[in-house]
Amino acid sequence: MARLSLLLFAVQIVLAVCALISCLSADEEDIRALPRIAWVLIILFFPLVGSIAWFLAGRKTTPARPGPAGPAPTGRDRHRPVAPDDDPEFLDSIAERSRRNDEELFRRWEEDLRRREDDLRHREGDPPREEDRPEV
Repeated sequence: MARLSLLLFAVQIVLAVCALISCLSADEEDIRALPRIAWVLIILFFPLVGSIAWFLAGRKTTPARPGPAGPAPTGRDRHRPVAPDDDPEFLDSIAERSRRNDEELFRRWEEDLRRREDDLRHREGDPPREEDRPEV
């Protein structure tokens, strides 16, 4: 019986700590019925009842967050940071930067290949090709 009461006491403490953290970290507009300080005092002085009351009546329940295909965020969620893989502007900038880097890399490869071909032709004594001759 003593073990059961110790277990229930530990559960009560954990519940009170979770409620206290939730209360202290909640935005002011998400707290219902009483001011924040009143909820903190209720949770501290009546841990079991206060914690349950906080979770049932003290805070607004937030609906599930919409996924990437859901509607655009509204209100204060609009200003929350967006993960990079969910931000279309960031993804577009990455794609553009990658395309520019690829074009530059291909241009350098082509120049290097032309230079090597010219070096080989000059070593072998081959006459320059038609496309290598300057236009008049």
